[in-house]
Amino acid sequence: MARFWVCAAGAGTLLSLLILHFHLCGSPVLRKISFKINWNTEQVLYRLDVGWPRNSEYFTGTTFCVAADSLNGLVYVAQRGDNVPKVLVFTEDGYLLRAWNHTVDTPHGIFAASTAHEQSVWITDVGSGSYGHTVKKYNSFGDLVQILGTPGKKGAGLNPLQFDNPAELHVEDTGDIYIVDGDGGLNNRLIKLSQDFSILWLRGENGSEPAKFNIPHSVTVDSTGRVWVADRGNKRVQVFDKGTGEWLGTWDNCFPQEGPSALRFTPDEKYLIMAQLNLSRLLIVAAPPAGDIGQCSVIGTIQLADQVLPHLLEVDKRTGAIYVAEIGAKQVQKYMPWSGYVL
Repeated sequence: MARFWVCAAGAGTLLSLLILHFHLCGSPVLRKISFKINWNTEQVLYRLDVGWPRNSEYFTGTTFCVAADSLNGLVYVAQRGDNVPKVLVFTEDGYLLRAWNHTVDTPHGIFAASTAHEQSVWITDVGSGSYGHTVKKYNSFGDLVQILGTPGKKGAGLNPLQFDNPAELHVEDTGDIYIVDGDGGLNNRLIKLSQDFSILWLRGENGSEPAKFNIPHSVTVDSTGRVWVADRGNKRVQVFDKGTGEWLGTWDNCFPQEGPSALRFTPDEKYLIMAQLNLSRLLIVAAPPAGDIGQCSVIGTIQLADQVLPHLLEVDKRTGAIYVAEIGAKQVQKYMPWSGYVL
């Protein structure tokens, strides 16, 4: 029987957990999940939203990635499989709006870029078919707008630009793009592109030294101008200056068993949320102030059920909700901040 481990503290939290257990046991999908309360001093910051999505049968493939458009209250889920819609579009309340499957082969990462002037969805495609090894921009209805890379051909070239299993990306409101290229492929690099897709800087190659990577798997940017990369194979997080690409430091003390597969900041940038795939665990880590990388400090965990396998995740910049794409469970789960945690 699968177990869902919850870090807890205090009688009020225990009551909330018992209520949550009641709701889950009544669920036809999750009733087989049991609980084991782990009493320790970690803070409990999030609760599982058992009502999201409204119908779990929407997930018909293997859910690899999720993105939130906080400006418009939308959530995008990309999944793999034969004869399944590759992208599902939900409201933040869990209602399915639409699905599309155009020009997507094998999605790996997804990012929703939304401003007052434009709403777009970016997907990294690691497929071996005619659309693979590319980074593609779509509008919210699935119309293809832009292709980066050489469709169907993997490579390490820069002119023209080529990818080999691009893992994930981050798009700033300015239009600048950060791409981690190398989910087990030829390339182990971080690329920054301008809004007109010119290469501004590039860092990395295969290795364990500073500014080198072994499966760079996730990337995000904070408001102080730092680029954070989940260097999964090297069991660490590396940090770079977004303007120059200069290497700023490394976190390697939090990952003795397994490196992070995903990372995102909370809206207040007080915490960094990270996923560990094979451990089926989320880490809540204290984010350092500007000018100080310091050491990784875990202040909380969310232990998921056995073999859930959280691959990539997203944090809604407005509500603070965490969405977790789980390739083992073939679903996306949503975690909301407890009322006592003020973003």
